[in-house]
Amino acid sequence: MVSQITRGIKISVNTSFEGTYFKNYKIHFAFSYEITIENHSKDSVQLTSRHWEIFDSLNDIEVVDGEGVIGKKPVLKPGESHTYSSGCLLSSPHGAMRGFFNMINFTTTKNFKVIVPTFRLSAPYALN
Repeated sequence: MVSQITRGIKISVNTSFEGTYFKNYKIHFAFSYEITIENHSKDSVQLTSRHWEIFDSLNDIEVVDGEGVIGKKPVLKPGESHTYSSGCLLSSPHGAMRGFFNMINFTTTKNFKVIVPTFRLSAPYALN
């Protein structure tokens, strides 16, 4: 697990290798990740969008931007948390992801970024 706190918002990430499969005559490596967002600040906040940089050891970096997370824009009061699961496909057994969540502080009405720390995606059988 990796964790990081930005402006009182703690992001924790757990990853799992889900297996391989063939699609379009090519092998793909499937990974899942679970992210927990904890509000340790004194203000209520809302996640509005996300930005991901997905590193695949055999490909270029893929950038993904979008609204919310898995179709939701969670509001977190002080002391609350939100956990969700998602996944990605790589063309190699090694990679990583990093990014940030855009959030709004309801007290100050200011937008701010919360860093998602870099987390590794590695198939266990491919590790030395």
